[in-house]
Amino acid sequence: MITIVDYGLGNLGSIGNMFKRIGVKSQISNSISEISGADKILLPGVGSFDHAINEINQRGLAEVLNQKALIDKVPFLGICLGMQLLTKSSEEGNLSGLGYVDAKTLKFRFPDKKLKIPHMGWNVTKLKTPSQLTFDMDQEEQRFYFVHSYYVKCESPKNSIAETIHGLEFSSMIQNENIYGAQFHPEKSHRFGMKLFANFSKI
Repeated sequence: MITIVDYGLGNLGSIGNMFKRIGVKSQISNSISEISGADKILLPGVGSFDHAINEINQRGLAEVLNQKALIDKVPFLGICLGMQLLTKSSEEGNLSGLGYVDAKTLKFRFPDKKLKIPHMGWNVTKLKTPSQLTFDMDQEEQRFYFVHSYYVKCESPKNSIAETIHGLEFSSMIQNENIYGAQFHPEKSHRFGMKLFANFSKI
């Protein structure tokens, strides 16, 4: 069972429907006891960094997420803003991130006005480091749907398992042991997102 964490931010219904389409059991929950018993955890997110961290803290979820990610070491996937929350900090706010990956979240800054912010729409990913999350994915044909104004920079290249170019090359998928992140929206990425969710369900 994959537990999709409900802390008030995220495309929860769309994510749940995607798992249903691929025949994977999931539940949406804000219950500390249910999250504590989760086999796998998915942390979604849309909106701003500090708002998301505040919601997690105010709902008392930080401790159980830390337990599952760092002590129990269950497979843990953050998507979109949820991936940025896995980093240590963000230029979008002042609060500390969850810090599960040695990385920081930076703002896109382009002197060339032709490069739009936010980075929105379909883009390709280049697979870098082998991972169970990207198992059996076609190196040349990975396309996902992005909507973001901030990007993740890993301190170590080994944590960046896929990269994408929008003005610069940034980490579009990350991993640190049992912790995974995807900057894009798998639930909006059709068969590519379905493959990623299917891989996560088998970790």
